[in-house]
Amino acid sequence: MSQAQFGIEEWTPRTTLGKLVKEGKIASIHQIFAANLPIMEPQIIDILVPELKHEIVDISIVQKQTDAGEISRFKVAVIVGDENGLVGIGTAKAKQLRFAINKAIENAKLNVIPVKRGCGSWECSCNRPHSVPYKVVGKSGSVEVTLIPAPRGVGLVAGDIAKVVLRLAGIQDVWTKTKGETRTTLNFAKATYEALRKTYKFKFMGA
Repeated sequence: MSQAQFGIEEWTPRTTLGKLVKEGKIASIHQIFAANLPIMEPQIIDILVPELKHEIVDISIVQKQTDAGEISRFKVAVIVGDENGLVGIGTAKAKQLRFAINKAIENAKLNVIPVKRGCGSWECSCNRPHSVPYKVVGKSGSVEVTLIPAPRGVGLVAGDIAKVVLRLAGIQDVWTKTKGETRTTLNFAKATYEALRKTYKFKFMGA
């Protein structure tokens, strides 16, 4: 997909990072992660990760009481990922569903993180990046998700929402343990996302 189709040619970056990306001086998202720079414009992801996919995991209607009466809005939760080590999560509210979805996708792009993958299971020695490299735990609200390395062929032994996050992150095989109210879709997705975030943080420990 071309930059024109993304509307990137008309994009005027507001941040120094955005300008560097649009000018081609930063050509890889991993350069941004290595420098620990915040991504504040979704167009940065559009340019550097054009193959990013998205999946809506939750749509609900929220109501707010105002002086003019009760106002209903759509609340949407979206997962984005390239199925190759990048994943993000975003939510948004809007009166129209289409606007809520688009805004949630933009927010998810701003929350894209790198995921370190590996072959951390003692039952598997393929050395391919198909699972998590070690056990990690993520929490959100009352939900706690533990990701455990699994050998090739096991698949994603997880709840449906966690499967979406893991699949878009590029994880093919993993065992999971969960605690808390996993029927709370957003917290379940966030807890899985937080666990994946820790795979990359461990990379820099002791450095």
